[in-house]
Amino acid sequence: MITFQRVAKAAGKHLTRTMLAVRKAMGARANRACPACGQAVVGFFRYGDNAEWGCPNCGASPRERLMNHLIVGHVLTVPEQGAVLHMAPNEGSLVRRFSTVADYTPADLDPGRYHVPNMRRVDLMALDASDRYDLFYASHVMEHVPDDHAVLRNIHRALKPGGEAWLIVPLWDRPTEDGSFDMPPRERERRFGQWDHVRQYGPDFADRIRAAGFDLEEIDASAIDADTRHYFALDDRLFRARKPLATGAR
Repeated sequence: MITFQRVAKAAGKHLTRTMLAVRKAMGARANRACPACGQAVVGFFRYGDNAEWGCPNCGASPRERLMNHLIVGHVLTVPEQGAVLHMAPNEGSLVRRFSTVADYTPADLDPGRYHVPNMRRVDLMALDASDRYDLFYASHVMEHVPDDHAVLRNIHRALKPGGEAWLIVPLWDRPTEDGSFDMPPRERERRFGQWDHVRQYGPDFADRIRAAGFDLEEIDASAIDADTRHYFALDDRLFRARKPLATGAR
């Protein structure tokens, strides 16, 4: 669906990415860096309201850069000998990291949209696995599902005790506002920022995660020291949800 908002975002992205390429060609100093591709860059291109959204080398978003920074810094650990379910795997650097694990499942409701080997079709509303995965990762997925309460319970059941769900969603500073797919696409775009979103999350997303039975740690880019945050242009917030160990487990 083509809308004015999407066209404006795409135009801003193209213009600022071109300007960065010109600066690089003219010898501008590459004094920033992207933790997703490991390359030095002269800056980051705009997308929407974020003036430093994308890496001009690999296209990585702020949330993709944040995840790589946390993994490289050993704040997060990828379970190399475990099982990972990666929903909507459109972040190439994370596909590469997760694909090294013993049991990696890249998946989406519409797997044909992705050029990732061994894609599976997974409907989170119908996810019925039990104690199957060590890690579930979904970035900007939960705002698309019809019933996020049901999906969070399904994710909890699908994880092994001690397993983690790494969740990132678009956030505003107001309470979460829910809608449905019965709303016209343009109304969903107006209210939730994108035509295929059915809600806009606020900080109370944390309450929904805990209500599904998870322990929760919130890792916000704003808590990272200012110099590092600026150098990598980090942004976003990770909701790190952990399924508690079974009662009596040691």
